[in-house]
Amino acid sequence: MLTSPSPEGSVDPRQTPDAESSSAPPAPPGGSRYMMMVVSGLLALGLGVGAAALPVPYVVESAGPTFNTLGQDGDKPVITISGRQSFPAKGNLDLTTVVMSGGPKTPATIFEVFRAWLDKSKAVYPEELIYPKGTTAEQTVQQGEIAMETSQENAVAAALRELDIPFEQRLTVAGLSDGSPSQGKLKEGDRLTSINGKAITSMSVIQSELSAGAGAPVAVVVDRNGTAVTETVTPTKNANDRYVLGVLLSSDFTFPFDVKISLDNVGGPSAGMMFALGIVDSLTPGDMTGGRHVAGTGTITPDGAVGAIGGIAQKMIGARQHGATMFLAPAANCADVVGHVPDGLQVVKVETLADATAAVERLGSGKDTSGLPTCANN
Repeated sequence: MLTSPSPEGSVDPRQTPDAESSSAPPAPPGGSRYMMMVVSGLLALGLGVGAAALPVPYVVESAGPTFNTLGQDGDKPVITISGRQSFPAKGNLDLTTVVMSGGPKTPATIFEVFRAWLDKSKAVYPEELIYPKGTTAEQTVQQGEIAMETSQENAVAAALRELDIPFEQRLTVAGLSDGSPSQGKLKEGDRLTSINGKAITSMSVIQSELSAGAGAPVAVVVDRNGTAVTETVTPTKNANDRYVLGVLLSSDFTFPFDVKISLDNVGGPSAGMMFALGIVDSLTPGDMTGGRHVAGTGTITPDGAVGAIGGIAQKMIGARQHGATMFLAPAANCADVVGHVPDGLQVVKVETLADATAAVERLGSGKDTSGLPTCANN
């Protein structure tokens, strides 16, 4: 048995003369048992922390920042118009965002997901519902940037169409849908020039002609490598009960003046409608908002149709947190709106840019907005 001398060489009073000769095994000190418990606890804690840091296949959505399309992003105006008179506008037309945790860029941990499940302001989704399997971080960024660029071009086109400002739109075949009635007739790269003798200046010209024909064959003229080619196509109905040519189209625009949109670190198509509203306000004398605070979300087509987006519950929360009193929501998102509207926020259902413009003008003029369309049981 090992002993330690006491101060000044005196004998430790706990030592007994016959301790070394005792036949009984020495009892372990009480401190050893305590140390074993501490080590075991630390080991369990370490394993728990390690497990909590492991990535899990879920995505967490939470409310992100808002950006006033009538204001600045840092030291740059969000919307700058050159070559045509514009009018500085007061008030807010905020685009809304969500912050995504999880997926290829920033994998979520089980701890983050568990906290989000307990937080009613956040949403948790299986990763495959947001990102197709095999999507890389680089692809996610690239897709977001392309979608944002497309939404900005569509926003300019929609705003100019809303204000009856002419521009040129060229529609080119980018591909054919499965079972397309245009199979073997229209080809990728064809530029559509006319349908039944009417010049194709926008998608609405095609849709109007197909609707009027109620399924009758149409004569489509395309520019194919510099040569005019006429094809007869019999349209079919799609899942939305609309007659279609079964082609995927890409748009190319020539605008009469320059509209530049500057917004860093935001991707995707969901800001389209709010960009379009900001452009309309900037090209119109006076303040469309009347100095009020409006926010919203929604994709936009060149013809002004507003489409559904993701994360609308979190976007409404973010809008209200940043001071908005009115929120413009795509009609197609109404099922996600009901039951999630924050206190103090009026949600207005919109299907087109014209609907959104009318709602903002009504609010800005000080008129009663209670009769504006809403999602049932907001």
